[in-house]
Amino acid sequence: MDFELPHELALVQETARAFARDHLRPRDREFESARAVAPHVHHLYRDLGLAGLELPEALGGAGQGALARAVVNEELAAADAGAALALDPLGPALYPLIAFGGEGALRAQALPLLERSGARAVLALDLLPRLQTAGGRARGVLPWVPADRVDLLVVLERERAYVVREGLGLTPLRGAALRAAGAAELHVDGAASPADWVSTPRARWALAHARVYVASLLLGVMRASTEFSRAYAMERVAFGRPIAHHQALAFLISDMASALDGARLLVQEAAWRLDRAAGLAGEPDIDDEAEACATAFLEAAEAALFVTPNGVQILGGHGFMQDYPVEKWMREARALSLLLGGVDAAREDAGRALLGDAHPLALDPAWRSAGPGAA
Repeated sequence: MDFELPHELALVQETARAFARDHLRPRDREFESARAVAPHVHHLYRDLGLAGLELPEALGGAGQGALARAVVNEELAAADAGAALALDPLGPALYPLIAFGGEGALRAQALPLLERSGARAVLALDLLPRLQTAGGRARGVLPWVPADRVDLLVVLERERAYVVREGLGLTPLRGAALRAAGAAELHVDGAASPADWVSTPRARWALAHARVYVASLLLGVMRASTEFSRAYAMERVAFGRPIAHHQALAFLISDMASALDGARLLVQEAAWRLDRAAGLAGEPDIDDEAEACATAFLEAAEAALFVTPNGVQILGGHGFMQDYPVEKWMREARALSLLLGGVDAAREDAGRALLGDAHPLALDPAWRSAGPGAA
C-alpha cells in the first residue's frame, strides 16, 4: 500500500501550490473585497492547464482524474476557496456533462466556456425540485449560487440531468463567504435540454464526483486554519511559554491535525476509487464509490466545521479580526458544507448505501429545503 502521490501528480500538486502561494494567498482580501479574481490570474490559471485538468486529451485537456482535481483543489482552497471556485470555469458542472453526454456534450457545452475569459458553469443539485420543467423549459429560482456570472446552468436531479443556456438572470447578493466567486440569486426561465439525459446510475456518478470536488476544497480550508493557528500558538507567549505548550491548546491542535489527516485520507481514497472505476461503458455500477464519496464529503464537512471555529478560538479576540485570516476560513467552511445538499444529504446517501436500501430513508425531509445545492 503506497500513500505517496505518483510523480506526475506530485508535479501537478507543486504547480498548483506555487500558483496559490504566489497569486492567490497574498491577494485573498483584495479578491474578497472586489468579489472577483483579477483577469490576469484567470489567464495564468488557464495557461497552467488547470482549467482543463479533467478534460480528455482529445479535447485539449490534461486527461487527469478525480484524484488530480482533489489535490489541486486542496492547494487552491488553502489560499482562497472563493478564488478556487471563481477560477474553474466548469467546476463540478463538468461531471453531469461527462456522465450523460460524454465527449459530444463536452465539445458542445464545455469547450466554449474555456474559450471565454471569466465564463462560468454552475451545477445545481435540485432535489426538491426548485426548478419546474414543462414544455421543454425550466422555470424557478435558486436562492443562492456562488457565482456572479452564469453562462451555463447544469441541473442534476436524482434520476436525470439537463442544461439551461438562456434565460438565466442574476440578482447579486452579499454572501457571507466565498466572496471572490461572487454570490447571486439565480432566476431561471429558459429551454431545458436534452430531454433524454435520464439515468439514476449516471446521476449518482456525477454527484459522487461533485462531492469529492467540494470535499477537497474543504480540505484546503481546514489545512490553512490548522497550519496558521498552530504557527500562531507557537509564537504567542502566555505565562512564560508559547500557548501551544499548554496542555489544553496542545490537545486541541492535535485534534485539529488528526481531523484534517483523517478527512484527507477519506477524500483521496474516494477520488482514487472514482478513477479506478473510470469508464462509463453502459450503465455504471458505482455503489461502493458513491458511498465512499458521500462519506468523504460528510467527514470533510464535519471536520472543517470542527477545525475552523477552533482556529478562531486559538487566536482569541484576534480570531474575529480581518487582520487575521482564520475568520475567513471559518466562513468558507460553513458555506462549502452547505453545497450539494449539505451533510444531511450526504449522510442519507451514505446510510442508504450501507443499508442496501434503494429508497430514501424515513428521515424528516425538511433538510432538503434548508440550504442551497448549487456549486
